[in-house]
Amino acid sequence: MDLELLGKIAHAVRAEVGKVIVGMAGAVDLLLCALLSGGHVLLEGAPGTGKTLLVQAFATSLGLKFGRIQFTPDMMPGDIVGTNLFNFQTNEFTLTPGPVFTEILLADEINRTPPKTQAALLQAMSERAVTIDRKTLDLGDDFLVCATQNPIEQQGTYPLPEAQLDRFLFKALLDYPGRDEEVEIVRRHGTGTSTPRPAASGVGPVVTREHVAWARSASASVRLADPLAEYVVDVVRATRTHPAIETGASPRAAAMLSAASRALAALSGRDFVIPDDVKSLAPPLLRHRLVMTPSSDIEGFSPDRAVFEILSQLPAPR
Repeated sequence: MDLELLGKIAHAVRAEVGKVIVGMAGAVDLLLCALLSGGHVLLEGAPGTGKTLLVQAFATSLGLKFGRIQFTPDMMPGDIVGTNLFNFQTNEFTLTPGPVFTEILLADEINRTPPKTQAALLQAMSERAVTIDRKTLDLGDDFLVCATQNPIEQQGTYPLPEAQLDRFLFKALLDYPGRDEEVEIVRRHGTGTSTPRPAASGVGPVVTREHVAWARSASASVRLADPLAEYVVDVVRATRTHPAIETGASPRAAAMLSAASRALAALSGRDFVIPDDVKSLAPPLLRHRLVMTPSSDIEGFSPDRAVFEILSQLPAPR
């Protein structure tokens, strides 16, 4: 495994996204980990924090096909996956594919559509395929969902069910930028009121599909020693016994944490996982999978706080 090449790929993507995005280094790294480990990312932040632009720039830097769905309350499952329409000229049904047939899919404001429409993405996220009229169609290995939601406005929204939240590898929290970063945003993008286009800022493909496929294979070959595997399982199992958590993380979360830790190790230039990889990814990987008890919710005891307590109490392998 050529770790130097993998590091160059990651650096090139970060630099290219940085041409239009100010800050958000942590979110870019989570997107890279998701890309290498085959996961999906839920981006949560206030309006105007650059969630859509981040995903657009990320897709552009990879040279992958970008698609966007603006979720609304009246949207139906067929609007996402597509449908077979009858062609009167040929007397046959013809598939009209939906916007899900892409590679980097931005599911914008996913919590603004009802659960039956949200569920249209379940098979796509889990199997990278969709079934239309009993025919299963492949979406490809590069298919990645980046969903956004606004945590401030709750009127007219439909919270994602736990089963769908569990399909997301990470939940990244995008806060307001610091003062210096906000000044830089104004300097770069303060000439107009519309959302900047990545291409207008010079963002272009810096890697090939072959590079992405190779990086994904290299990430999977990173070594996870048995003590680290046990540590991953212990962290996830501890969420099921923590007094502030009503429902803990599933075994799927343990497998995902393992895969994501391998990806982070590869991006860090290592062919082996260390405890710090697990510790740094545990909060964004677990926060959306934990259902807190009513009393802990009232007291403001957050999932992140519970995860930090678990990590501080569990001894890490050496």
